Amino acid sequence: MTAALSLNQASVRFGSRALWSEVNLALEAGEFLAVLGPNGAGKSTFLKVLLGLQRLTTGRAEVLGRPVRRGSAQVGYIPQHHNLEVETPLRAQDLVALGLEGHKYGIPWTSRKARARIEQLLGQVGAADYADRPVGLLSGGEQQRLRAAQALASNPALLLCDEPLHSLDLNHQRAITELIRSQAVERGSAVVFVTHEINPVIEHVDRVLYFARGGYRIGPVEEVMRSEVLTELYQSPVEVIEHKGRLVVMGEHAEGEHHND
Repeated sequence: MTAALSLNQASVRFGSRALWSEVNLALEAGEFLAVLGPNGAGKSTFLKVLLGLQRLTTGRAEVLGRPVRRGSAQVGYIPQHHNLEVETPLRAQDLVALGLEGHKYGIPWTSRKARARIEQLLGQVGAADYADRPVGLLSGGEQQRLRAAQALASNPALLLCDEPLHSLDLNHQRAITELIRSQAVERGSAVVFVTHEINPVIEHVDRVLYFARGGYRIGPVEEVMRSEVLTELYQSPVEVIEHKGRLVVMGEHAEGEHHND
């Protein structure tokens, strides 16, 4: 079977600085990959490469066996949270509908089937009560739930998530996480989940891709999230502590990355 996502000897450089180098990865349908690392390590750039917004310096990146390109309907994207302008001329349900029809030209027309899908998604992310409200008047957490619904609307083969739980309370973190997990398990989407906080999704993660200091490690959680592995990656002492099923990473450059306050 063709991998949902593959990278071969992929590198990104900015001038003399290598953000990360020679990344080799094949992500299968239904696989959940968590991408971790400190600020500036290249996590968001990794997503930009997969969205066709950042060219590789060397190597290749493919989605479903074809070169990555901008605007692919096979790729869903939940961006980092940012508040929409108060004047944004969209209702909540309109924002979700863009996930189904945003690639079309001309006057939008929503079919009965599409409306049913939009209503289903609004309910799944807990947004049904404000489906008709202007998005600019919603809270950051409410807007983020809509972005999750929008990204899932077309049942993408690859779902890219950039800190999707930001601004959500614990209940809605669980709801969004479960929705993303079901997209992987039930619909076979490969998931790339960028996060500073692995604990809310740790039970769903198949592998971890950890960037730091221009290098990376990839493998199951129990193989990567270890003191000796991260110490080697950071090139300085790092301690990984497990407490009641939660991971805490302690170190000069990594302290507190993977636990809630």
